[in-house]
Amino acid sequence: MSTFSIFVALIIIVCFLLVLVVMVQNPKGGGLSSSFGGGSQQVGGVQKTSDFLDRSTWILASLLLVLILISNATLSSGSTIQDSKLLEDSVPQQSIPESLPDSQEAIPEEIPEIPEIPAPEGN
Repeated sequence: MSTFSIFVALIIIVCFLLVLVVMVQNPKGGGLSSSFGGGSQQVGGVQKTSDFLDRSTWILASLLLVLILISNATLSSGSTIQDSKLLEDSVPQQSIPESLPDSQEAIPEEIPEIPEIPAPEGN
C-alpha cells in the first residue's frame, strides 16, 4: 500500500468525523448541550459540550488541511510516470526509417503547370 493511499484513507476518516461533529452542533448555539436542557446556568459538563464540539471542529478541519497538503507532497514525489497499458496497445508503433531519402529523389524533375481558370463573366 502506497503512502498516498494511506493518506487518502486518513482523509476519508477525518472527513467522516468532521461531518459527524458538525451535524451534532446546532447553528443557533444550542446543539448537543441544549438537548440536555442546557442554558448558561447549567452546572457540570453540559456547557463544556459546546466548547468541546467547537474545539473538535477546528482541530479536525486543521488536521484535514494538513493531511491534504502532505498527501499532495507524497503524490508529486512519485518515481516515474507510467502510461496506461490501454494507451500503449491502442497507439500503433511508428517505425522510423534508418536513413532519409536522397534530396534528389524528393524533388520531382518537372513541376506540372496549373491550368488557368477563366474569370466568370457577368455583372
